Amino acid sequence: METLYHELTLGLHDRQQIARIVIRLLAAFILGGLVGVQRQRTHKPAGLRTHMLVCVGTAVFVTTVGAVGMAFDGQSRVIQGIITGLGFIGGGSILKLTQDHEIKGLTTAAGLWMTAAIGVTVGLGALGIAIITTILTLIILVIAMKVEKFVQHQRDPRSRGGPSEDHD
Repeated sequence: METLYHELTLGLHDRQQIARIVIRLLAAFILGGLVGVQRQRTHKPAGLRTHMLVCVGTAVFVTTVGAVGMAFDGQSRVIQGIITGLGFIGGGSILKLTQDHEIKGLTTAAGLWMTAAIGVTVGLGALGIAIITTILTLIILVIAMKVEKFVQHQRDPRSRGGPSEDHD
């Protein structure tokens, strides 16, 4: 029975530690969800659930290694592994459409990477930095998209009623 109790409470030293972990994981849930809602609303392949899972998952890894007393160099290796792993997930979301000579999914990959960065930041306990990063991420995804569309509209003669060009 003592072994079971030890296994169930490893990393949960006292009520303050439990509260800290709950706050961090809920923060990751909310912040990842905010980015995910924006991606879901724009009908991107990685939406609400994906961004929430990435943010909470990275926060769990970082929070856990801290809670069990892993040294800073070990925590650093875990974070490096998260960054590398997210590179593979992001790479899977990138498509090159050869017939259109166009690459799709770079913003999705970058969004997942940023969501992981937010999760790592939350897991380290830097909630203020994570909130600021989430706000900046949402600004980039919402406002920059509008600026890109405006610039594209200005560059594309077809959108202004001018002569069209063939893009073979």
